[in-house]
Parts: sequence; C-alpha cells; structure tokens
Amino acid sequence: MKTFEEAIAIISSISNPFDVETINLEAANGRILAENIHADRDYPPFNRAAMDGYAIMQSDWEKGIRKYSVIDTIFTGQPAKHPLISGACYKIMTGAATPALANLIIRREDAEEFEDKVVLHADTIKTYQNIARQGEDTLTGTLLLSAPTRCTPQIISLLATVGKARLQVYKSPRVAIVTTGDEVVDPAAQLSPFQIRNSNQYLLRSLLEQWKILPVLCEHVSDDRDKLTATLTNALAADLVIINGAVSAGDADHVPAVLKELGVKTLFHKVSIRPGKPLLVGKTTAGTIVFALPGNPLSCLTTFTIFVEHYLFRCFGFEGRPFQTIPLLENRTKKHPLTEFFPVSIGHSGGLGLLSYNGSGDVTAAINANGLAMQPAASAQLHENDAINFYPFNNYFK
Repeated sequence: MKTFEEAIAIISSISNPFDVETINLEAANGRILAENIHADRDYPPFNRAAMDGYAIMQSDWEKGIRKYSVIDTIFTGQPAKHPLISGACYKIMTGAATPALANLIIRREDAEEFEDKVVLHADTIKTYQNIARQGEDTLTGTLLLSAPTRCTPQIISLLATVGKARLQVYKSPRVAIVTTGDEVVDPAAQLSPFQIRNSNQYLLRSLLEQWKILPVLCEHVSDDRDKLTATLTNALAADLVIINGAVSAGDADHVPAVLKELGVKTLFHKVSIRPGKPLLVGKTTAGTIVFALPGNPLSCLTTFTIFVEHYLFRCFGFEGRPFQTIPLLENRTKKHPLTEFFPVSIGHSGGLGLLSYNGSGDVTAAINANGLAMQPAASAQLHENDAINFYPFNNYFK
C-alpha cells in the first residue's frame, strides 16, 4: 500500500503533456492555452480620450486662454482633419485618438459652447489630464499570458484584443468511463429496495465536462467477469480510463484481476488514505492510463479530485493539482493512521468549517462543501487556526 505522497509521485511520473492543436477563438472558452501571448502593439495604441470634452494645448491654458475656436470634431476611429494651433481646440469623443499637440482635455461638463467657440473652466489641470497615454497599459512585445492558462471569458477578451483569432491549446484526452455493480441502476429505472442509482457516472461526466472533456465511451457493466472484460477491452482504446467500483477485495470486485488479464500494469493498488483507500492506478504498454476509483460517493469524488485531477493538471501543463493553505475554524480529531480528506466549507472569515456527514457512503456529504481539506497521516489532532491544505472543487485554477 502506498502513502499519499508516494501515490502522487507515481501519478506525476506518468503524466505526460497532452498534444497541442490550433483552434478558432470562438471555441476557446474553458480550453487550456498552450502558447505564450505577447502584446502585438502598444495598448492603448494611441493617446486616447478618456472622456467627452475639448482637447487643447496646455501651453494655451497656462497663457490664460479660456475661449477657444473649435476647429474639428474628432470621433472614435477617425483622425483629426486639421492641425492644432494656438487658441484652437478639438471637440473630442471618448475613445478617440488624441493628436500629439493636444495634451490636455477639459471635460464637456466644464465647457460653455457658443456655435464654433467654447469657453472652458477647470479648477485644476495637469499634463495629459483625461487622456490615456499610448502604451500605458502595456507595450509591444510584453508577455501578457504564460501557458498553461485556462481560457476564461476575460482572457478570451484579451486574446481577441491582441488579434489571436486562432490559438494553440492542449488537446483533450479521449476518456472512457466505466461504472460497475449489479446493484447500480440508471436514475430513470424502476428501483428495488436493494438497488441504488448510478450517481457516480453523472458525477464523473460532470467533473470531466468542467475540463471540456466529453467521454468517448460511458458504460455501466454488471458484476459479471466476462461482461466486464468485454467492456474494459473497448474502454482501453481510450487515452484515459476511469473505472468506478469493483476495485476492492470483495468476491464481486473483479476489476483488478480483469485489468491484469488485459495487460494493464498495476502501478499501485491501495493508498493509505480515507476515503478512497482501494484506489488502483495502472498503465498499458500502449500508454493508456487507468484510474479505478472506489464506489462510495465521497470516495469517488475524493479520488477524482485529488488524484485524477492531479494527473489532468500535469498533462495540461500545470505543475499539479492546486491547493491552498487555509486556517481551520475548529478542532478535529482522527483515530487512524491514514491521511484523511474531508469536506469543508469556507466561512465568512475565510477559514475552513467542518461539515457533518456519515462516512464515505453519505450521498449528502459534499453538497454544501467548497472543497476537501487534508489531515496528514501523522496528525491525530488538528487545532483551531491550524493552517491545512485545502483542495477546492469545481476545477479551480490559480
């Protein structure tokens, strides 16, 4: 049996970067950027009017000139038609390019217009007042985004701004999901008193969807060894196989033996954690990675969050599964020597609050949780204000 740290190290060692593909910007939402992005020009690309008003030469104002001739109106996207001279001004709109000699804008609210003349008032002035200077946001060639980066709506806006109509992202792996169990039925099926609904299949599909991964195969198979063999044979054609259930030591837990028969090398089976101890990770000679997760709901969520996501983060170019170190809001005791992961909520103070639940089979254990916290194997007691590792849910990125 491996320790938590040993299991993470093994998964790190088999995590190779996914291939890269080029996609259109409109398909980039949620994808992982695989190239660095630099500014293609200065931003702003010109001195830009920050508000509607009148652009003048500061030297005129300092000479005491307050009444100006309006020689041009400058709209956004248009150049000035006439050069600026002393005693004249431009009427200018927000976002318009401000000519070089005009180094001061008096806002429209501080002006009195008389046909082609304007009288300006201002309590104070300074050079480039109400003008966004060329390059003050960023300069040509500046590194704006470093890969890997998740393409959020804000980042997509920036990519559009710098002209990245096509961009390089990491390809999504081909993933197969196989759930198991005679007692497990589809949510729409009629239920006997001794059956349960297949919540874990929907959990795993949803967790993968947050990565923009749609499984190429998603099947449920009964605890029949021959049927399991046939299903896993098909599943192993994928890049990544996630199996749920039948991975422990019961008479119907055929997954470890069937994987061995199919040529999957077991890298480890069982980790000294709770929940999720029966976790199995393997690899085929063709490079397919297999995660066999235990069947209880919290165990399935925990092993995906901590181990499968560590693998995905690594393959998408990140160093590993992000976590934060946050204070615990109350004491916690465990009576076993295993590393334990438990659901927590983030309190108003920003600390981690404990949630009540009845073990890894409790279907309500994580519904109010913001993520999982870790109590190390050697720490029988956690105290209020102890800083502990927190693994947020919902595909959290730094």
